[in-house]
Amino acid sequence: MFEALLFYVFGFVILASALCVITARNPVYAALYLVLAFFTSSAIWLLLHAEFLAITLVLVYVGAVMVLFLFVVMMLDINLERLREGFWQYLPLGATVGFLMAAEMAAMLYGRWSGLATPPRALPPGYSNTKELGRLLYTDYVYAFELAAVVLLVAIIAAIALTLRRRKDSRSQDPSQQVKARRADRVRLVSMPSENDR
Repeated sequence: MFEALLFYVFGFVILASALCVITARNPVYAALYLVLAFFTSSAIWLLLHAEFLAITLVLVYVGAVMVLFLFVVMMLDINLERLREGFWQYLPLGATVGFLMAAEMAAMLYGRWSGLATPPRALPPGYSNTKELGRLLYTDYVYAFELAAVVLLVAIIAAIALTLRRRKDSRSQDPSQQVKARRADRVRLVSMPSENDR
């Protein structure tokens, strides 16, 4: 009963923080609300006894991705008025997707309350969800895992290729010309009379 109460409290915090993410006027506040949503999601993972996924969510998303988001938001000069221009245009689609997600969650909760869903099985002693997750990823879903890795690699290469711009005013060194250099080409000895010779 206490875990169900915690689940609903955490679920309410996630929904409220997600709503604040999309309605906050300041992008830094929106990123901080997203950090709160990630922390609360990791708390729900802990309630489901998936400790590894909870810690991974905090380390990867809060520790790396959100720091990158905050860095980009604070370094760029973002025009907030241009960001708000298309809000009402996409509101019907967003409301439809939100309604479908709420309906799916309500169907899941109804299945649990009505007894249609199967109760969770008891875990044996010494059970490790990290080991089970690794076994599933690298045996049953190894091709999907490798395909996702290739897709992410292609996305990284494409992002680098799209943002790489060659500047015309930048100077660069040519290592082949540096290797061919000789002392006679670079240094000139000049004979100058000393003060004693005058």
